[in-house]
Amino acid sequence: MAIEIERKFLVTGTAWKSSHSILLSQGYLNRAKERTVRIRIACDQAFLTVKGVTTGASRQEFEYEIPLADAQKMLLLCERPIIEKRRYMLEYEGHIWEIDEFLGVNEGLVVAEVELESEDQPFKRPVWLGLEVTNDPRYFNSNLANNPYTNWDVLNSSIIDAACK
Repeated sequence: MAIEIERKFLVTGTAWKSSHSILLSQGYLNRAKERTVRIRIACDQAFLTVKGVTTGASRQEFEYEIPLADAQKMLLLCERPIIEKRRYMLEYEGHIWEIDEFLGVNEGLVVAEVELESEDQPFKRPVWLGLEVTNDPRYFNSNLANNPYTNWDVLNSSIIDAACK
């Protein structure tokens, strides 16, 4: 069993932007809380990923490379919208940071993730690291497919308006 331990943060400024990035497209065949099943295309590679329930910053993760043609067909079966993002990889003080700049219906959202050996492993924070959102399910990619970032202000103001009536 593979365990992923990952912490997620909002990103500020543009000091994190490097010249090299890759474009990712990913869709969800299943977004149940107990398990998510994702198809991801990154350049000319494709992956099928199954993730379990998140507890703290940890969860089971199983990832398998699959044929690109199969992934392209499977993306057509996925729930909409498809998540699109540009990924930057940066090394900082011994850790590799993945910075995702979301596109399409999640444009405007930029998050950074770091994988750790344990949930309490110390790490140095880059200057561009903002608020930690590891435990905020709104920032799970699977939830961004259901409730895109560009809808959040409209959604939140509708909830507030309804509560005030």
